[in-house]
Amino acid sequence: MTLQTNTHQVTLDYYTLQDLRNIVNTTPRLALHPDVVAKIEAGAQFVLEKAAEDRYIYGTNTGFGSLCETRVENEEMEMLQFNHVVSHAVGVGEIVPQKLSRLMLFVKLLTFRTGHTGISMAPVQRLIDMWNHDIVPAIPKKGTVGASGDLAPLAHMALPLLGLGKVYYKGEVVDSAGVLEKMGWEPLRLKPKEGLALTNGVQYINSRGALALMRIEEMIKTADLFAAMSSQAFSTSETFYQAPYHETTYHPERKTVAANFRKVLEGSNHHELPTCNKSKQDPYSFRCIPQVHGAIRQAVNFAIDIIEKECNGVSDNPLFFPESDQILFGGNLHGESTALALDFVAMATSEMAYISERRTYQLLSGMRGLPDFLVNQPGLNSGFMIVQYTAAALMNENKVLCTPASVDTIPTCQLQEDHVSMGGTSSYKLETIVDNAEYILGIELLTAAQAIDFNKPLQLSPATQKLYDEFRQHFTFMERDRVMSDDMERARTYCAENRAKWIEQFGLA
Repeated sequence: MTLQTNTHQVTLDYYTLQDLRNIVNTTPRLALHPDVVAKIEAGAQFVLEKAAEDRYIYGTNTGFGSLCETRVENEEMEMLQFNHVVSHAVGVGEIVPQKLSRLMLFVKLLTFRTGHTGISMAPVQRLIDMWNHDIVPAIPKKGTVGASGDLAPLAHMALPLLGLGKVYYKGEVVDSAGVLEKMGWEPLRLKPKEGLALTNGVQYINSRGALALMRIEEMIKTADLFAAMSSQAFSTSETFYQAPYHETTYHPERKTVAANFRKVLEGSNHHELPTCNKSKQDPYSFRCIPQVHGAIRQAVNFAIDIIEKECNGVSDNPLFFPESDQILFGGNLHGESTALALDFVAMATSEMAYISERRTYQLLSGMRGLPDFLVNQPGLNSGFMIVQYTAAALMNENKVLCTPASVDTIPTCQLQEDHVSMGGTSSYKLETIVDNAEYILGIELLTAAQAIDFNKPLQLSPATQKLYDEFRQHFTFMERDRVMSDDMERARTYCAENRAKWIEQFGLA
């Protein structure tokens, strides 16, 4: 990944999901605002002063977890922090993408910027230097229970500061020790509390969740567009998205979906065709699009709000308050808010895919003047019959993955940590649900385009005609049976790569 020459100064401001998207996608050089530096330095000095006193300070001069009553002598505090990082680096599985590691690093800086974690400038600056030189920690995917922080993933993020572990460097995963040597960087010696500050917090599950939500936020808008294509192909009524109907409710998200429909379908004659249902009672997968897509938007907005708050807040324990001369102990290391939000939005994303799959099914059903399975000579040809099977298989997986991970807590650490969030699992399965949903939405667009070609009297709206024409430049009409796997793979990629463009092009809210 090529770093930009512009510099982003990390401030004390509130970072929205869009801000995080811009940071992780444009990868500017990073620097700290002077106010942030002052807060970090004040917090670090406060920790050193308190560590010199004859008192227990958890994670600073004591053991960790259920070993919190074990006092560690002052001369062993550096070893304590080193041991903490290396002993907690227990992640397993594939190495996560660089984009996720980068976002984790940035979100960790947002926790450090307040000075409440007690970390000094040396580790913070080393993380910034790594970012600025495109040296990205290599972090295994699995191993966090999402309480007492994402200990394992964050320990792997911290290892390169000590000259241990692995990093992405020039496109390869290599030992960090060699990279530090090339850069002329010495391994850091951690001061009191710094090992714990590096590993405590839920930056892993927050970052995984943020990346998933960046995709979902775009998908739900283009889902309106694809549903509008399907609605025309199926010759639906126009009444279900009319403004007066939706003024009877208090759900702004429904109104947004209906407004998107009115915008992109203006000029279409789909509701005037002889095949349109005269009773205006279209199947729910069409007639209830504003209600279902609107509810999904509500869940997505809720999850975004939670993730933004979590990314901007301080996730660590204990926290240090130099201004009031306080050290406070609590549970800001617990990822329950994130885990619940991700489990919730997983269900919503699955529903977005499910209603899309149902529209695909309806288009293949031989109704509204369309041929069975959208192919000439059905029987000799199977057409899109088995395309829907793949969508059904993906939906089955999504439904299984909707089981909430957050309700299946498993006690750890001799019952000291007797309730954990399992937000790591929530984040993994959400990612898979999003992947499957991308396929299913791509299948809907493939199917809608095929159905439109059979709906000869149909006059598409100017907006959707543009989408159709563009799509047909890449995906041809199925004249007779052919291998469709490649089309389905390409449709998923094509839709994902063009989401942002379509949102702007068609003015989707």
